[in-house]
Amino acid sequence: MKVITNIFNSSLGKKYIMAVTGLVMFLFVIGHLAGNLQFFLGAESINRYGHFLQTNLELIWPARIFLLLALVLHVWSAIKLSAENKAARPVPYANWNPTVASYASRTMLMTGIIVFVFIIYHLLHYTLVIKSINFTGQDFAGFEDPEKRHDIFKMMVYGFSNVWVSIFYIVAIGLLCLHLSHGVSAMFQSLGWKSKVYGPFLDSASRLIAWLIFLGYISIPISVLVFHYGKEVMK
Repeated sequence: MKVITNIFNSSLGKKYIMAVTGLVMFLFVIGHLAGNLQFFLGAESINRYGHFLQTNLELIWPARIFLLLALVLHVWSAIKLSAENKAARPVPYANWNPTVASYASRTMLMTGIIVFVFIIYHLLHYTLVIKSINFTGQDFAGFEDPEKRHDIFKMMVYGFSNVWVSIFYIVAIGLLCLHLSHGVSAMFQSLGWKSKVYGPFLDSASRLIAWLIFLGYISIPISVLVFHYGKEVMK
């Protein structure tokens, strides 16, 4: 018990918490992207995938609770460390040069909080399917495919057909990936897995991975918008 208390009370412990929870959520972002990209395989593929998740509650709910706990701990540790850093240095450095640190590293707390807000909206939009926030007038919860499964494909098409929802999604994913472009590298450093020898490689790899994740996620709303407005033009 004392060990746990020391971890939560020390700056080093908070850095470990932020790194480990960051790793958990990074792996989730990759897995979630792999699932979402089944959209391009058609309704049968992604609806079957969604049905598997929705009907295995003994798997999905522990995973959701675990991810929610990781998210809360990640945000908590980030805010606490930021507050401790400001308290330790109440007066800014006279010769501080912002160009020494990347923009991503300087905005980690801000992008993290914005992404946290986006996650809440995203859950209300596509997981809890709250009708009043999808801006389409459709009840996503009532969508069913011929196999009587929740029609996730149709839900995504309708959801991303709203240009403002898609823009918000793309901007939020951009901020998430900006966060990851520095966060993945910082995670290795906090866990003691980064050295001067391969540190530059990790920095470059983090940026590349962030770009690939960004392109993967935004490919869905962009394809929906192109198809949707392409049909409107052809009418």
